[in-house]
Amino acid sequence: MSKNESSLNPTRSITKSWLEASGHVLNSFVEVNRASLAAFGFSTGENSADDEPNLSEQPTWSFERSVEEPDAISIGDTVEFTKTLTDTDIGAFAQASGDTNPLHLDDEFAMQTRFGGRIVHGTLVSGLISAALARLPGLTIYLSQDLEFLRPVEPGETLTAVVEVIDILDDNRYALSTFVYNEDDQEIIKGKSTVLIDDIPDTEQESK
Repeated sequence: MSKNESSLNPTRSITKSWLEASGHVLNSFVEVNRASLAAFGFSTGENSADDEPNLSEQPTWSFERSVEEPDAISIGDTVEFTKTLTDTDIGAFAQASGDTNPLHLDDEFAMQTRFGGRIVHGTLVSGLISAALARLPGLTIYLSQDLEFLRPVEPGETLTAVVEVIDILDDNRYALSTFVYNEDDQEIIKGKSTVLIDDIPDTEQESK
């Protein structure tokens, strides 16, 4: 299939089809787990103390946050995580999660669907929210997530997840608004989440 053939259906019609087909909201969404980690470059095997996730910027991602200490988190603080979702990410996610829907993997098959081409797994896209939450200061524990998918994402798009603290709850829990935007600032996903933020374990002290 040529590049010209894959662009026969404009993004506008893809988005319209998505909106017609997707009126669903996923509640208590906590499935962004080991499969998402694999797609974002983290090991999903047994981790040793020397094999901690690398939070430094990678070639296809970057992040910014407005607060650096867990005790300083307040309403209005934000984290933004930006990543390009590549075919490599899609393949890794399909392998790790077992979601081998041809809509995400097979160009010829996807061309015959309402989308007119392949789209990225919804759970992989929502994994950007998990990645943003993981970059809050402290040890973030995902408790709940409500999501609404607004439009599809094509392979190669660069997206930004934006999470913002909207309420401070008891027992170190926080409520956040969660959004994913494309490069045109269109909303891809919107929702809310609740997280628990613990202190990061002092591994050096424990090893003594």
